[in-house]
Amino acid sequence: MEIGIASVAAITVVCYLVGLIVKASCVNDRYIPIACGLCGAVLGPVGLYLGLDGFPAADYMTAVAVGIVSGLAATGVNQVGKQLSKE
Repeated sequence: MEIGIASVAAITVVCYLVGLIVKASCVNDRYIPIACGLCGAVLGPVGLYLGLDGFPAADYMTAVAVGIVSGLAATGVNQVGKQLSKE
């Protein structure tokens, strides 16, 4: 069984880029995870209906959940990088 890691990683990368755009704008940083989660919530069903190979969802609600988790993972990746760079 495939887990569709490439399609989930693609959603995470796009959401990370959205987070960077929000960070560069005049919006408060506390809204970055919300923007990433919403972006993932939109991209999850898009991935489902585009028929991405190995996408780990078979219905709309699961696709939304996969997208949200992928979007929030983008925020987590950013925070891991920040924590590892601290001395």
